Amino acid sequence: MKNSLKTIQVLAQIGRVLSKIAWICCIVGAAGCLIGIASLAVGVDEVFKIGGVTIYGLIKNETGMSVGSMYASMAVGMILCLGEIALALFAERYFKNELKAGTPFTLAGANEMTRLGILAICIPVGTTIVAEIAYQVINAVFLNVERMNIDNFVSVGLGIAFLVMSVVLRYGAQLNADN
Repeated sequence: MKNSLKTIQVLAQIGRVLSKIAWICCIVGAAGCLIGIASLAVGVDEVFKIGGVTIYGLIKNETGMSVGSMYASMAVGMILCLGEIALALFAERYFKNELKAGTPFTLAGANEMTRLGILAICIPVGTTIVAEIAYQVINAVFLNVERMNIDNFVSVGLGIAFLVMSVVLRYGAQLNADN
């Protein structure tokens, strides 16, 4: 039994580290998108020249993206990253508290897992809706905005798995309390 708990704790430590890495990467991604939007808005693209080629010219020539498509891509990317920042924070908090408790079989841990499951469903759905609204606004303002497939960012399977796991954790916590 001790080996199983040790394995669970190692997995929780890995989960905490991966959640922290996801959090940092999403912050960098959201900041990069915001900086890209701001620099495109104020015309900074003319400042960054390499051999007479601007960043805007390079992107336009290599990808064929219009200015509206660039705005849409960065706005959607920033919105999705912001949602993942929140989700990664809640996941990291769950793993940190589980490691502090020394076992996943606590009522507090089960409640956190339930919250994480609900958030893993709701946050991606919410950010996808907000991202689609942002895309539609940009599409109405700019010409030639490429259609973006935002639907692939929603997966309720992980949230459902967390919810099912929370029931198992709650059961384990109740068994521990009874003994």
